[in-house]
Amino acid sequence: MPSDSALRIVWIYPDLLSTYGDQGNVLVLEQRAQRRGIETETVHVRSADPVPETGDIYLIGGGEDRPQILAAARLRRDGGLHRAVNRGAALLAVCAGYQIMGSTFGGEEGQPVDGLGILDIASVRGPARAVGELVAEVDAGLGLPTLTGFENHMGVTRLGPGVKPLSRTVKGVGNGDGFEGCYAGHVVGTYLHGPALARNPALADLLLSWRVGGQLAPLDDTRYEQLRQERLNTVLAAG
Repeated sequence: MPSDSALRIVWIYPDLLSTYGDQGNVLVLEQRAQRRGIETETVHVRSADPVPETGDIYLIGGGEDRPQILAAARLRRDGGLHRAVNRGAALLAVCAGYQIMGSTFGGEEGQPVDGLGILDIASVRGPARAVGELVAEVDAGLGLPTLTGFENHMGVTRLGPGVKPLSRTVKGVGNGDGFEGCYAGHVVGTYLHGPALARNPALADLLLSWRVGGQLAPLDDTRYEQLRQERLNTVLAAG
C-alpha cells in the first residue's frame, strides 16, 4: 500500500452475509488502523454491486443457507474478489463466507454448491449444529495468541494441501477435524464470530500488517488483554 494512500477496507455483501454481527470486524480494523495514524476508506459492497478490485483488505461474514448460495453465485459471476486476492489483497472470510471461498459447500438440502475456489477447502453439512464458545491455538508461523470466539454452523470443512490450518481446537468444533479455519497467502478463513477481530485484535493487526507493510506500531491493549484472559480462563474452566 503506498504511504500516501488510504487503507481501503471492502465489506462484501452486508445485505446477504451479516447475520451474526460480523460487521464489527470492519469497525475493529478501522479503529486499530486509525489509532496508528493510518487513514482508512471503507466501501460497503451490496450484492447488486460489482466488487472493486483495488481494495487492501476484504471482509465477508456469515449468513443463512439461501443468502450464502446467492452470494456465492454472484461472487462467481463478478470475479472481482478473485482478481483482488490474486493481486495480493488480504481477505478475512467468516463462517458462511469461509465456506464460499472453497471449491464446494453444502446447500439447503446438503447438495453440493460451487464456491469460488480461492481456498483449497471443501465443506459439507455435518450431522449436528456446532454452537458455543470456541478456543483454538494458532499455527506458530503466524505468531498470534490463542483465538477465541463463538461458532454457530452446520459445516464440516476439509482442508486440501493448498492451505494450512489456522489453529488447533482446544474447545469447540471448528472445521470438525480438530482444527479451526485455515489460511493461505493473505487469505484467512474461520468459523469465529464474536466478532472475530473484536475478540482477537492481534488477528486484525496481522491483516493490517500484510497490507501496510513492515511492523505495526504497538498499541496499549493492557486492560483489554486482562479482560480477554479472564474470559478465556472462564470458558476453559467451564469445560
